[in-house]
Amino acid sequence: MQEDELCRKAKVLRLADINLSKLEDLLRCFGLVLHSVAHGDVIPGSYWGDCEAGLIQNRLYFRANTPVHSALHEACHFICMDDVRKQTLHTDAGGDFEEENAVNYLEILLGTALAEVGFERITADMDAWGYTFRLGSARDWFEQDAEEARAWLQCRGLLAKLDALVPPEVTRVGIRS
Repeated sequence: MQEDELCRKAKVLRLADINLSKLEDLLRCFGLVLHSVAHGDVIPGSYWGDCEAGLIQNRLYFRANTPVHSALHEACHFICMDDVRKQTLHTDAGGDFEEENAVNYLEILLGTALAEVGFERITADMDAWGYTFRLGSARDWFEQDAEEARAWLQCRGLLAKLDALVPPEVTRVGIRS
């Protein structure tokens, strides 16, 4: 399997660079189970292919070279789904524009909750990978333009669940009162 240039050259944090047990502990709280795939093997359930994480039901597949932001993004798709979608989930998480924004917001919160990642790194990696936001960067979007995404998560009780899992200052990063 030939990886694309972005997967090979992007200067982003990879799962090999962090303590996977911390990520496993965090995602287990949401019903996700991590599955490692050997280097060079196709990642099951990967929508984008190459080194991107994959989802099949409650299983998150990755390789050591999978970017942390990719694993978090796919995990957040799962977290934001209703139970019916979770049961049939295979590769394409689906969802609408509002849900995608909520996924991005939650990805930043979960990245911030991981000490080896943090707010600065997760937002920088999202930018480096090519995520696009109206205000030009993930950080600016999160701090200045993500009220609707936060409301989407709050309405579904996901922020309350996150508050129970991580220190309160993490869920308030970038949020103006």
